[in-house]
Amino acid sequence: MNFENPKRPDSVLNLLKENGFTNTQISKIVRVRPLFLLSDPEKTLLPKIEFFRSVGVSSSDLPVILSSNPSLFSRSLKKQLIPCYDFLKSVLLVEEKVVTTLKHSPRAFLYNVTNNMAPNIALLRQLGVPQSSISFLVSNYPCEAFSKHTRFVEAVHQVMEMGFDPLKTVFVLAIQVLLKISKPKLESKLELYKRWGWSKNMAVSAFKRHPNCMLASEEKITKAMDFIVNKMGWPSANIAVNPAVLFFSLEKRIMPRFSVIQILVAKDLVKNDLSLSSILKPNERSFLEKFVIKYRDDIPQLLIVYQGKKDLLEVGS
Repeated sequence: MNFENPKRPDSVLNLLKENGFTNTQISKIVRVRPLFLLSDPEKTLLPKIEFFRSVGVSSSDLPVILSSNPSLFSRSLKKQLIPCYDFLKSVLLVEEKVVTTLKHSPRAFLYNVTNNMAPNIALLRQLGVPQSSISFLVSNYPCEAFSKHTRFVEAVHQVMEMGFDPLKTVFVLAIQVLLKISKPKLESKLELYKRWGWSKNMAVSAFKRHPNCMLASEEKITKAMDFIVNKMGWPSANIAVNPAVLFFSLEKRIMPRFSVIQILVAKDLVKNDLSLSSILKPNERSFLEKFVIKYRDDIPQLLIVYQGKKDLLEVGS
């Protein structure tokens, strides 16, 4: 882009560099918004930078936030940014949480307070949703929390019809899932689970236990189901009771742990009635202590199998 007079672009670049923006971050802004270089650095840009600093955004976070969403530079301080900040603080109560939300999603400061933000939060409060759940939704899923009000209302009604309790955090988790996934995509996911033996009631029950199970990719669901159901012989109904297991890594968690359990069951060291959650949910240390270290005298090679360095078929019976 050529400029007849480089004075304005140069002053813009100097302002950004003085405020900690790297060349890469500046290039990112200019690539997205070329006319940004014609902005008035003193009247348009600096006030935004000073505002974000004044509300607690650190010098290191500021360039990251503004370069990831340069639209923030073009929004009115009085009509958009300040009202947005004030509303978020009224919801989150703590300044640090507002900054965290901004870091998670710079777009949070671009939403319409009157048309979407305020009525969405008012609806949740009307239903008795606790402050902690509202803060959780806004801090972690601002795009969904402040989506178009009509769409938000629709998602809330769906969640209510499914029987979710507004007093529990899972209520807002379910709302954000329904706002992320289209109806055809949701139907497609339900159909996939049906092919693996889930009834509609089982799928709804799984959704109520772990709403994000409807966000897992079809590939991830298929691979996990294929291994646990077809290769390990566990009923798919067990996964419906513990849908969170679908999010564990197949290679790093599910397969190594089942390899260990298979050996222990074959040698009658543990019973064959373990639940999926008791195998897959414990953290690394707990699993090692309970199922590997505990039996190292009986099966010295167990740790090697767990680490994937030895096939379980190599372990003698």
